[in-house]
Amino acid sequence: MDIAEEIRALQLDSSEEVNPPPDSVNEEDEEEIEKIDQDTKEESHTEPEPVKNETKAKEKEVAPTAEEVVEKEEKILKRHLNVVFIGHVDAGKSTAGGQILFLSGQVDDRTIQKYEKEAKDKSRESWYMAYIMDTNEEERAKGKTVEVGRAHFETDSTRFTILDAPGHKSYVPNMIMGASQADIGVLVISARKGEFETGYERGGQTREHVQLAKTLGVTKLLVVVNKMDDPTVNWSKERYDEIEGKMTPFLKTSGYNVKKDVQFLPISGLMGLNMKTRVEKSSCPWWNGPCLFEALDSAEVPLRDPKGPFRMPIIDKFKDMGTVVMGKVESGSLREGDSLLVMPNKAPVKVVAIYCDENKVPRAGPGENLRVRISGIEEEDISAGFVLSSVAQPISGVTEFVAQLQILELMENAIFTAGYKAVLHVHSVVEECEIVELMQQIDMKTKKPMKKKILFVKAGAIVVCRIQVNSSICVEKFSDFPQLGRFTLRTEGKTVAVGKVMTLPSA
Repeated sequence: MDIAEEIRALQLDSSEEVNPPPDSVNEEDEEEIEKIDQDTKEESHTEPEPVKNETKAKEKEVAPTAEEVVEKEEKILKRHLNVVFIGHVDAGKSTAGGQILFLSGQVDDRTIQKYEKEAKDKSRESWYMAYIMDTNEEERAKGKTVEVGRAHFETDSTRFTILDAPGHKSYVPNMIMGASQADIGVLVISARKGEFETGYERGGQTREHVQLAKTLGVTKLLVVVNKMDDPTVNWSKERYDEIEGKMTPFLKTSGYNVKKDVQFLPISGLMGLNMKTRVEKSSCPWWNGPCLFEALDSAEVPLRDPKGPFRMPIIDKFKDMGTVVMGKVESGSLREGDSLLVMPNKAPVKVVAIYCDENKVPRAGPGENLRVRISGIEEEDISAGFVLSSVAQPISGVTEFVAQLQILELMENAIFTAGYKAVLHVHSVVEECEIVELMQQIDMKTKKPMKKKILFVKAGAIVVCRIQVNSSICVEKFSDFPQLGRFTLRTEGKTVAVGKVMTLPSA
């Protein structure tokens, strides 16, 4: 016991030496301890700093690697096409668009399963592919596209922007806006018994969409005969030939060169047949042509001028860390930091950022669908139809212009004369207008102006007239900028005339 007590006493002594009680620490020792504490603190602060700098340097190096830059450049260099899906209501435009996105890997299986369940719950099993393009509840409930759906996909050689236009006649103005941004059109026709006939008959949207597409500058057309797998069709060659036979003369009268600019092909949008890969011979032994992806890949890109004066009609605007405008570049190129004008109100703006297919890019050329963040203007001071324009050569803002019109059809008992009112659609502008003066009628045979003075014209006539709008709009002469110089006149839900801007008042 004594030995144990001695050991304990020794341990207590040694612990007091190591940790002396606070009273026993003199002032000099206190200063020394403080010094040591400060040194260790400073060391602990200073030691990680080089690591921080290293990580910062690493971040700087990592941010855009050379490979990523090359990849982005390649994406930009890949040719780009805007494709609008048009046709009668229920022809299967949204389903075909959704299937394209699924086949090109833009939509995963889980999302498809979710849409399948959603469609099944609404007792609309065959609508699930359309849900990829039709995103809002109204469209899904009715099964009708209302607004122009927008999506992107890529093949090995081309980047595509899909514009899914509404087919219902109530939403033709939205279809016009979609088609005005397109380079090529995919006319979707239903092969199902009765459905083709409904769309093709007078008043059907197949006819109106073809005429509008041609007017709006869609020069190439892929005529896709959809629903070939339907029990009433069953990949019948006779039905396919019948549709092609009826459509060909109509396309010719609408101004298309059928041999050069039009291509027919059969598909099944719901099943995805003859879309990414060619249809099996067991299903369709008579078809030897391309599938939809091949036909789209082989489409020619229209000529564009990257060095021309910059023009981007604004189709939409919103707030997102500043003012953001959306549109398709019709001419010229754009870089971050560029100074531009928003016309017709001549507001000077600066380009802060450019987004193409959701990616931020340093520059963009003609034909691209962009979102551009700009500074110097508030979102509420911009309207759809305004044009982002170069400072050196701004687009004209006018309230009156001379145009050549082709009268397609007039309302019953209506005559086309001075004082005729309609709604003008030119690029993304929708504005009420009035025919102020009929100047001369063009002879259909000689294509030359007739000498006699005219007071009115009937359907089918070509006439040169003066058109007035209430507020200033941005247009160009058709000979200078076809996309900004062609327009349609509509009244009471019908396309009355198509035209082109001939002359603008001198500034």
